[in-house]
Amino acid sequence: MPNVDEMLEGAREAMSVRRVFGEAYEENGVTVIPVATVRGGGGGGGDNELNGGGGFGLQARPVGAYVISDGDVRWRPAVDPNRIVLGWQIVAALSLFVGWRVARLFR
Repeated sequence: MPNVDEMLEGAREAMSVRRVFGEAYEENGVTVIPVATVRGGGGGGGDNELNGGGGFGLQARPVGAYVISDGDVRWRPAVDPNRIVLGWQIVAALSLFVGWRVARLFR
């Protein structure tokens, strides 16, 4: 049976600030610090026979970067093309539905 303390320590390490703020890098006097959102969850259980188990899931997604240049700090959001495409798919589907409903009204 896995040690619960070891599992929790692994979860703590996985959701550390190192996952949210990536390693900063510098080039030509400009420093870039990547930033991400991190979500996680876990669970486990067992019985009186010492049977059991557990698991942990983690999701990390880039959200942007801090750009430091000449003492000025700017936020640059990340562009997620998947979200953009999904948004337009939803708009298109709603447009088709509304068009269909309007066409039915005028029959």
